[in-house]
Amino acid sequence: MNLLGDVFPSMNNSFTESASVPTENHSKQKEAFDDLFSECNEALYDGCQSFSKLSFMLKLYHIKCLSRISDRGMSMIIDLLKEAFGHAKLPGSFNDMKKIIRKLGFTYETIHVCPNDCMLYWGNDASRDTCKVCESSRWKTSTTSTTADDMVDKKKKKKKQPTAKILRYFPLKPRLQRFFMSSKSAEYMRWHDSSENKDGKLRHPRDGKAWKTFNQQFPEFASDPRNVRLRLATDGFNPFGSMSTNYSVWPVLLVPYNFPPWMSMKETSMILSMVIPGKHMPGNDIDIYLQPLIQELKELWSDGVPTFDASLKEIFNMCAVLLWTISDFPGLGNLSGWNIHTGLACPSCNYDATKLRLHHGKKNCFMGHRRFLPQNHSFRKDKHHFDGFIETREAPITPSGTVIPQKIQDVDVTLGKKVDSTGKKRHRQEAGKSQWRKSSIFFELPYWKHLLLRHNLDLMHIEKNAFDNLIFTLLDDKGKSKDNLSARKDLQELGIRKELWSDENGRYLPACFTMTTHEKDRFLNILKSVKVPNGYSSNISSCVDINQRKIVGLKSHDCHILMGQLLSIAIRNVLPREVSFVITELCYFFRDISTKVLDIEDVDKLQDHIALTLCHLEMVFPLSFFTVMVHLTIRLTEEVKLGGPVQFRWMYPIER
Repeated sequence: MNLLGDVFPSMNNSFTESASVPTENHSKQKEAFDDLFSECNEALYDGCQSFSKLSFMLKLYHIKCLSRISDRGMSMIIDLLKEAFGHAKLPGSFNDMKKIIRKLGFTYETIHVCPNDCMLYWGNDASRDTCKVCESSRWKTSTTSTTADDMVDKKKKKKKQPTAKILRYFPLKPRLQRFFMSSKSAEYMRWHDSSENKDGKLRHPRDGKAWKTFNQQFPEFASDPRNVRLRLATDGFNPFGSMSTNYSVWPVLLVPYNFPPWMSMKETSMILSMVIPGKHMPGNDIDIYLQPLIQELKELWSDGVPTFDASLKEIFNMCAVLLWTISDFPGLGNLSGWNIHTGLACPSCNYDATKLRLHHGKKNCFMGHRRFLPQNHSFRKDKHHFDGFIETREAPITPSGTVIPQKIQDVDVTLGKKVDSTGKKRHRQEAGKSQWRKSSIFFELPYWKHLLLRHNLDLMHIEKNAFDNLIFTLLDDKGKSKDNLSARKDLQELGIRKELWSDENGRYLPACFTMTTHEKDRFLNILKSVKVPNGYSSNISSCVDINQRKIVGLKSHDCHILMGQLLSIAIRNVLPREVSFVITELCYFFRDISTKVLDIEDVDKLQDHIALTLCHLEMVFPLSFFTVMVHLTIRLTEEVKLGGPVQFRWMYPIER
């Protein structure tokens, strides 16, 4: 089994003959590859045909990573193998094995960070000992007293002193170059240009308007199909596997879109760019950590990097572009700088949204979906079933990237956190004082303002939140239902939906969408009896609690399956017709927009469908039901036309 041959099938002696160019970078690569070839061609032992010395070490190291074996444990295994198989050409120690594997080029850089997320000790600031913003020490503070001997040898002490915070950055250029060092993957990197299936339907991001418009604006970049197009994704996770542990690490991943659909979103195609340390999320200060990546992306755009194409046996200058980012909605606010905690949370509606703060519910409400209907639609004049006003406004238009820099040029924010008198870290600019919280670092990229789609809305989280709002409200789950006394008081204060008002004693009649005890039992028994193929979803029936009449423990993908396939069936003969009809409409929308192949005309119909569906929801559910995540569903079809199918722009592959 030759793992190196599987990864680099075209790397042989002909590479050194046909790809000789008088560049320093290439000579270093050639020297490293020569060392790897010598290890690759050396059999593990005389007569062994299954493993070379290098392939065996790679397989052993792969097992270590998958099984989470410690370095000490791996050293003991190597010692045991050497003792049992003295004739095998095994490394002297685990450290020797790592030195050989490092020649593959997948190393990372450690960059020191201010503990308050103010700056990186990187570039011109690499030699500093204190933060230039908050003046915090670069090193962990020691509680022991400083002796005279320690003061004498200060440099020696610095080397031993632990760093307060470390960013681990994985350089992008060598990882992109690796895609072209295999003849198979190099051919796939040109798939987006060479594929013959171009019937106008949306199958891949290349079929979207954003990709095509970028090609027209930058024809020099588009002239070489080997130039790489990337997306950036980030999210927080708990590395300790326990949700009760207060710790959050933020990996930043890059995904190349050059690959065909069956390869693009695979785990093997993803590139780990950096690991932002915890214990708390970076929040608005994530731009501090993104500086090395943005610097490298600017170099890949302006200068490129010489790269060997194994399929064509030639060296070319590879460039790269970041098309957009994808994250959950709070992450979108951190990356874009748009404040998502106000009544103007929708980044697409922007300043043209309508603010509505519920007095009793103490939440922002996002209504007014009649704006997205045709001007002659009868719902626009219906005051009784909506907010009491006639709707005459046009649908809000998403601002272009050339307009945003003009709005944020006066935003002056110092990134980082300040420590107050109690020792707590707080953002230097509180969320609510300004709609733009910063000027995003992505606008340093020369092409960023020309992109039609910069920050994607994640269908996975939107669908999960919409499902939770529905289920908890239908089951009247105390604490999670959107229908409660505060919601009824808000309706009464606004003077709408009189049938749902509460009396002076705070009592109110059940709404048409609230299930009775008998209806809950019927509904939950249907879900309890659900059986799906292995791997289709988790065991949904185990999440149904018949005794307490609740649904608990559903994952995001379970909600996707229920919303798209099962919920419309389960409620068909349980709820009144006017309620089950509108819920079924919403289910059909999420099912249809998740299709792998879409026609532009069908997407336009989906836009009309969801606008009417949200208006029907406004006629049934209280105002508190319409959180920003429910409102964002109306913006999903617009992004499909720009970026292609949602399978390339959601968080399922990242969170898995």
